[in-house]
Amino acid sequence: MRLRHSHRGTQLPVATASRPARDREVPSIRQTPTRKVEMSTRLFTFVGGDIGLWRVMRTEAIVGEPLLEAKRLNVSGSEVQPETNASWVLRGITSSERYVMRREKSEIEAKQQGLARPEATCAALIPLRKNAAWWELTQDERRSVFEEQSKHIQIGLKYLPAVARKLHHCRDLSENEPFDFLNWFEYAPIHEVEFNRLVSELRASEEWKYVEREVDIRLMREDV
Repeated sequence: MRLRHSHRGTQLPVATASRPARDREVPSIRQTPTRKVEMSTRLFTFVGGDIGLWRVMRTEAIVGEPLLEAKRLNVSGSEVQPETNASWVLRGITSSERYVMRREKSEIEAKQQGLARPEATCAALIPLRKNAAWWELTQDERRSVFEEQSKHIQIGLKYLPAVARKLHHCRDLSENEPFDFLNWFEYAPIHEVEFNRLVSELRASEEWKYVEREVDIRLMREDV
């Protein structure tokens, strides 16, 4: 496991020389908070700022550079114009499952429940970026690390249906996005312990040796 670095109360830059970051303040028009996002939409925009359905409870840089502090998160199923004082904007698209076999996919679909459940008022947005060594592996080699060595799917199955998850791919948009993946999780407050176990198990796996940047953003839904 890598050392955890907290950035509470700090305002550190998020851009790097090799990968220009999009997660910076973007001047534009204010937007209305999105109450519900249709999960059939492929492109999703996550805006950290002062408005949004989700209140940011805490933000922690697990490894690598942090994100700027934000009070709320607005999730939109489209390319949106962020609010004037947005701290960061992250984009990703949903896609077909990768590194997943047909049998595993069927098992996941049989157990999982959808997002936007009334009782699931807790959420986590966990952006990840993997290092060059990961992307130099072949598809078969990445599958071996992902499941044969790390048991990523088997770990996730243990926490279904309590924890619902949706993965968004950033590299499908551009290799210059600040992250490769945006992991979105929703769960009820009574399942917070299970969710913490889930992420702890994943972070202890072989796969996480390839993670060079990870930020853990915990959220609470506040209907308005």
